[in-house]
Amino acid sequence: MQLALITAFGVGGATIAGVLIGFLFQKVPHRFNDMILGFAAGIMLGAAVLGLIIPSLEEGKVWMTLAGILAGAIFLNAADYLTPHLHRITGMDQEEHANRQSQLNKVMLFVLAIAIHNLPEGLAAGVGFGTENLGNAVTVALGIALQNIPEGMVIVSPLIMAGVPKLRVFLIASFTGVIEIVGTMLGFGAVSVASAILPFALAFAGGTMIYVVSDEMIPETHSHGYERQATYSLLVGFMVMILIDWYLG
Repeated sequence: MQLALITAFGVGGATIAGVLIGFLFQKVPHRFNDMILGFAAGIMLGAAVLGLIIPSLEEGKVWMTLAGILAGAIFLNAADYLTPHLHRITGMDQEEHANRQSQLNKVMLFVLAIAIHNLPEGLAAGVGFGTENLGNAVTVALGIALQNIPEGMVIVSPLIMAGVPKLRVFLIASFTGVIEIVGTMLGFGAVSVASAILPFALAFAGGTMIYVVSDEMIPETHSHGYERQATYSLLVGFMVMILIDWYLG
């Protein structure tokens, strides 16, 4: 319980740390932005596969793992109907879309979009502690924390350019970090109470993370002409997770 609590504040605090770093580099060139977001995508992909999906296969039946992955993706797909995509809200591309919540403040929509995607990340960090292998749990938690830092960095520039005051940017980041803390404790509590759902919960968390990588992060890093740099950054992030899993697993 104590380790899960420390992890919760660690993954949530990593986002805030990334934002503080982002304040130092408010005008981030697209090339650098795409590279660090690609690195974060590789970290998330590695955490999903190595720290969640493979342990799910080791804990239960393959059909439960497959069902969990699909359920996680469907969950976020449904959530996307309630809020626009991250890149659409920040104005980082010119894609036309029908915004069903046009009456709401864009900043609040931005908070909602990030919060929806950060909740399953927190769940992923929490459910990992339901296994007997603390190495896998630490791998996932560390991977999420590592990708939260560049994620926090890249959200600063669009908000500031949109005219959002720095204090509000910081508060927004703090809110999204708190969501991950809540998600971590929910995930830990769920698998502690009902260990039978652990294989499904692990796969569900992995499915949500893969969905975010494919639906949000990769398209964003491939929209400014720096696809190759972003791809190699993703590979580096994935290899970093392999090293972490190798030494901690």
